[in-house]
Amino acid sequence: MVVQDSVDTGDARVGVRLEPFLHQVGGHLSVMKYDEHTVCKPLVSREQRFYESLPLAMKQFTPQYKGTITVHLWKDSMGQLSLVASPLKERQEPFKISTESTAVAIWQTLQQTPSGNGGTHPLNHQQHAQLAHSLKESPAKALLRSKLHLNAQVSSLVEDANGNQVERKSFNPWGLNCHQAHLTRLCSEYPENKRHRFLLLENVVSQYTHPCILDLKMGTRQHGDDASEDKKARHMRKCAQSTSARLGVRICGMQVYQTDKKHFLCKDKYYGRKLSVEGFRQALYQFLHDGTRLRRELLEPILHQLRALLSVIRSQSSYRFYSSSLLITYDGQEPLERTPGSLHPQEASQMAHGSSPGDLTKVDVRMIDFAHTTYKGSWNEHITYDGPDPGYIFGLENLIGILQNIQEGE
Repeated sequence: MVVQDSVDTGDARVGVRLEPFLHQVGGHLSVMKYDEHTVCKPLVSREQRFYESLPLAMKQFTPQYKGTITVHLWKDSMGQLSLVASPLKERQEPFKISTESTAVAIWQTLQQTPSGNGGTHPLNHQQHAQLAHSLKESPAKALLRSKLHLNAQVSSLVEDANGNQVERKSFNPWGLNCHQAHLTRLCSEYPENKRHRFLLLENVVSQYTHPCILDLKMGTRQHGDDASEDKKARHMRKCAQSTSARLGVRICGMQVYQTDKKHFLCKDKYYGRKLSVEGFRQALYQFLHDGTRLRRELLEPILHQLRALLSVIRSQSSYRFYSSSLLITYDGQEPLERTPGSLHPQEASQMAHGSSPGDLTKVDVRMIDFAHTTYKGSWNEHITYDGPDPGYIFGLENLIGILQNIQEGE
């Protein structure tokens, strides 16, 4: 959200208040929404270098890199904390920030609400009323919820600007949890005026009405070359006790839209760590199930992209994608039966060139999280590997095999 405050001197101060990204399903670093098509995350120099030297063949399988921004912690007169992206010409004056944001209102309420051991944030009647009032002031649809729970289905009432309930929706609270932890850490470790650098990346689910997202931790090894002995031991133990060792892949987070209940089914990394091989297969099946039926039409487009990615990874010598994730996404809003005359011009063009309506299914496969990726020529590397990444390839091959079995009805 871009906000501007013009003062009497004619000086215009423009800042972007970063909002929690409500579709973050995994990871531990907070991912923020910069604008409708862009997200940002705390900058890790190794990840920045990866994006800046990305092989051409891999670009279609990673979010578009949009550069970096400077961010600082800002506290308003009520003591509420925000992260604000500074303008290109940085100024020291505080920005006047609008609160017209559903996401901001939700996390600000969470910020004032103590959480229990189970990750649940219940709201009392007064807090409900306060949140409802603040959100009704916004032209955006308001999300009201009775509780957030990271291990359960999360439902929310949706009201329009006039307070009329229009349908039931939901959001995944994992991103809010990461954001709250990030703010707490910044408050305790840094002064308020400290500047932080963030990466700007493409929001790969901005095209979706109801983004269904599967976050898969890839490979048989998760620790980077720079990990301490203690961290190395912890990551090796997690791999050995999960499907990472058996399959080279484990679930790190998931949300799938249930059309029958009009909400997202959400699973977190703790759920993924406990899965057996058969449990992993059932979870993939669940990711492709909308509560009413298995979305079989998604399988071939997903498999096509995974096979293309496998070919690319096999061709990348020296790369090791330790602790990186693979996102598989699709739209939980099923495509309507449409005639060529009712299609968007771009879709009509696709059909004119031989595509059928079924080919217009929105499916995407992207690699993310490269803070521990290493490759020949990367800065200050003490270890150089030969050939492609065997753990990543092992995971992709098993993932493809399981999805093929689902496709064939096994």
